Amino acid sequence: MLIVGVDSATWTVIKPNLSRLPNFSKLMEEGEYSSIYLKQKPWSPEVWCSMFTGLLPKEHGHHDFVVNDKIVKREDIKAEFIWDILDKNGVSVKALNVPFIVPPYNYNLDFKPVAQGVPVELDELLEEIEKVTASALEVLNNDKPDLFIVAYTALDKLSHLHWGEDILVDFYEKVDSALGKLIAYDDEVIVISDHGFCDYDNAPVRTLPERTPKGKVKGDHHPEAIIIKKNVQCYIEQPADVFKCIKKRFLGDMDG
Repeated sequence: MLIVGVDSATWTVIKPNLSRLPNFSKLMEEGEYSSIYLKQKPWSPEVWCSMFTGLLPKEHGHHDFVVNDKIVKREDIKAEFIWDILDKNGVSVKALNVPFIVPPYNYNLDFKPVAQGVPVELDELLEEIEKVTASALEVLNNDKPDLFIVAYTALDKLSHLHWGEDILVDFYEKVDSALGKLIAYDDEVIVISDHGFCDYDNAPVRTLPERTPKGKVKGDHHPEAIIIKKNVQCYIEQPADVFKCIKKRFLGDMDG
């Protein structure tokens, strides 16, 4: 099974530009797609953590990348993640660049993130897409784990400063190209985002001040996330359902 997380991916950009996004389009045609209307706050560390622990924020207790001026690390989060559970039950699993912490988390592989895990400049964002894809292809070519989770964060950074601009669609094209390379290795695929995006003035949650050292913020998080499934037979309505889906797929009804 392959799970591709695309931080901030939104139908608002994808659907009007499907002619430029052939791999998103192909997956949507071959599988099924829908929206996840978040019941929890569209806040990336909480949502990614819920997605892979099966717990709500009040249960996993992970709310931000930095708490009391300290960067939160994996060991600070007192919850079992799906990769922990699968690994101890003999299921081979790897995870790459999962952004519930900074720098994003890797499991069972080594990966040196771009810009210490916080790429901002356009060249850094492009490098992140390329570097994550190269590492992912190395895993898929050589290791072939039962479950591989990989995530891209560039669209989130770009959407904040370039919402509504064509350069954002250009970067969706780059993620689409990466997606096409990855899905060639697996017929059982989930593509998912942690939240959507919208114009800053209409955002129900403000994750950044209107002005930053990098310029005026044009977009921010929206609670409508995307999900595309191909050959995955489970219902995913909320982020925590991803954990339940994976667990049932590999372990059935047994306890972790």
